[in-house]
Amino acid sequence: MNYILFDGTVRNALLPFTFTRPVADIRVGILTIREKWEKYLGYTTTTLTEEYLMDKYPMVEMEENIMINASFLPNEVLVEMVQSLEENQAIFYGDEIIAFYTKDTQEEVDFDSYEAIEYTEDCLRVENPWDIFKNNDAAIREDFELLTADRVSQPIPSSVNVIAAENIFIEEGAKLEFVTLNASTGPIYIGKDTEIMENSVIRGPFALCEGAQVKLATKVYGATTVGPHSRIGGEVNNSVLFGYSNKGHDGFLGNSVLGEWCNIGADTNNSNLKNNYEEVKLWSYEKEGFVKTGLQFCGLMMGDHSKCGINTMFNTGTVVGVSANIFGSGFPRNFVPSFSWGGASGFTTYITKKAFETARIVMSRRHVEFTPEDAAILEHVFEETKKWRKE
Repeated sequence: MNYILFDGTVRNALLPFTFTRPVADIRVGILTIREKWEKYLGYTTTTLTEEYLMDKYPMVEMEENIMINASFLPNEVLVEMVQSLEENQAIFYGDEIIAFYTKDTQEEVDFDSYEAIEYTEDCLRVENPWDIFKNNDAAIREDFELLTADRVSQPIPSSVNVIAAENIFIEEGAKLEFVTLNASTGPIYIGKDTEIMENSVIRGPFALCEGAQVKLATKVYGATTVGPHSRIGGEVNNSVLFGYSNKGHDGFLGNSVLGEWCNIGADTNNSNLKNNYEEVKLWSYEKEGFVKTGLQFCGLMMGDHSKCGINTMFNTGTVVGVSANIFGSGFPRNFVPSFSWGGASGFTTYITKKAFETARIVMSRRHVEFTPEDAAILEHVFEETKKWRKE
């Protein structure tokens, strides 16, 4: 069967992270949503997404296709229902379509002719940026079970101070000595070729993905994912780094999400709680204004390729777009548009030529090519986000 993951109705609500990727390639838990579906289904998937993303994330459409709403995270019950779909059947969660089986092209789908199947079980879903860290505890636990079932962990080194060793899984090539791992509060997954340096203290749930690194004496409070080839240091709580991003020094990151190729300067801190303890509001690209999150704790949402200098201070509930460069004293405003250059004293436009030069250098250090497809995506984002920059 041919499985295609589509963005669904939440794509714009998930900006800035979906400026540069389909919904399916958001990381929550240990794996991306795509990786979860592929692991459950036993098939590779392709993507129906925004047209400007499709050169990098193409769709392969065949005579028979099962379309899956990528905002829904798979579980055993849901996957079994998807695999059991027959032609002109669709699975609904309330008014929202989870999946459907079709032989039509996507322009011709008429759901009035479909047999509706109701999904009534609990499930994890990512509908807003803050759902990424909010659901990360549950998603790490589910991915841990999925990835470690019927497998044996590498041995825990004798120098490691460990609590609840049965909830810890270490892949080949991981290096860790003289650290503390407390998995009594949730599972700890230590991926292939990772490193946890001495005197780090980690409470689960925690995921350290392939090639990632925890710097000396780092404190991690749990429900945190460090994506592939990322680095963390200092103090981190309930945060997700998608991949290839660095928060390598002292400073606090809490209830936050960083996309790919982000860099957080030394001694940078974000606030995740307002002084008056009120509900946090967050900038919404979909609403073009600030919306209620329903959360008392909400930190920094930073899109791909954005960076900040040393000693940067982020207010509670700050959204930073794609390819922004933030520096200087004081608090920058809590919505920083894409391709902004500056800080609390004001911003100018970060022109694409300079941004692309930096991206090439940064990516080449990790042996990743900055491709023409990457440049075209960022050019589109630059044009699409002009209205929010003060030129």
